[in-house]
Amino acid sequence: LHALEQQDDVEQIAGLFADNAELTNPHVHEPMRGTEGARRFWSEYRDAFGDIRSSFKATIESENTSALEWVSEGTMRATGKPFRYGGVTILEWSGDRVSRFATYFDTQPLR
Repeated sequence: LHALEQQDDVEQIAGLFADNAELTNPHVHEPMRGTEGARRFWSEYRDAFGDIRSSFKATIESENTSALEWVSEGTMRATGKPFRYGGVTILEWSGDRVSRFATYFDTQPLR
């Protein structure tokens, strides 16, 4: 994530996703799928922000699932408006690849 946020490196993060992965968040009306969907998901994420920094407050891991509590802050690309928001991401794993990515957050700070 930090390579994406600091260097716009979409390929590194997109490469973590399985060919049949499903990605969702409150801004995505239909899940994005597969590695191409992951590439599009993360490109759209990065394009929304002028700058962004994320930090992780807590992580929970089991054999095939991880939960991440995070906070992100920076500026919106379109307006330059500063933001700070937090949320939770659930990752489901198939081997060493992410098969499901679902993130939940209040969209209000991003408006």
